[in-house]
Amino acid sequence: MLRLAAIAATAVVLLAGCAPSAPPATATVKVGGKTFTCRLALDNDARAKGLSGVASLGPDEGMLFVFTDSAERNFWMVDCVMDIDIAYINPFGFVTASYTMPKEPPQADGESRFDYESRLKRYPSAGPAQFVLEVAPGELERLGVRRGTAIEFDGDSLKTFAQ
Repeated sequence: MLRLAAIAATAVVLLAGCAPSAPPATATVKVGGKTFTCRLALDNDARAKGLSGVASLGPDEGMLFVFTDSAERNFWMVDCVMDIDIAYINPFGFVTASYTMPKEPPQADGESRFDYESRLKRYPSAGPAQFVLEVAPGELERLGVRRGTAIEFDGDSLKTFAQ
């Protein structure tokens, strides 16, 4: 009986080791020798919210959007109250496009949500991208980020958490 209990306990431990781990809350991203601690947007709800309503980012903070696939993407400044730098990143870790996106005037009284979102400028990825990095305004230019710049992070493991 004791032997059977030991075997069962061992099986539980082994099976627990095979269970998928919880997604991380942040990821480390290195850009031009600088390290950012980035919040992660791994699902549609988190990606839709992004940095909406965030008033500021610290010099070493950002957000990394992780998608299940690589595709042409467009971001916009929905409900954003600060300027944001953005870099689209392909599955291999190279920037396809980068911008400083200025905050937009908020949704006006009497303006429908559709009209508000329709008037917002779109910022295209200029090629298939699977990741998008957002940091404080001016950071990407200061670090010399442009098309073809390598961004360092553990994209392969982060892809496994994307939904």
